[in-house]
Amino acid sequence: MALRPSDLVHEVEIVWLEEPDHDYVRQALDKQPKRRGQPRYARDGRLIGYANLSPDAQASYDSGLFTRRTFFLLPHDRSHAPHGDYEVGAPLEAVDPSTVRPGEPGRKTPRSQNSAAITPAGA
Repeated sequence: MALRPSDLVHEVEIVWLEEPDHDYVRQALDKQPKRRGQPRYARDGRLIGYANLSPDAQASYDSGLFTRRTFFLLPHDRSHAPHGDYEVGAPLEAVDPSTVRPGEPGRKTPRSQNSAAITPAGA
């Protein structure tokens, strides 16, 4: 499911734990106990960045948790396996980190898709 600006209305800051110079990062909405600070991370791979929320962001009535965006890479992503599954193209939830802004979903770009690696037929 694609993120919408309405999912990110309370974001005030994107914090990068690594330089965001990867071709792509995966973005997801995760439930977290706090509005700010490095969230817990329970996936394979590594956390690359996260969003901090404004003080007026409300926790979910059902869970008491805040919905925050996280950015991560998995062991089989292009940065770890350049000739693997994502040598060309990118996972569904992947975005170019240069397009990430608070309150705006990231986007795919030719860089995130590694479209320069595509050789047209007959070329």
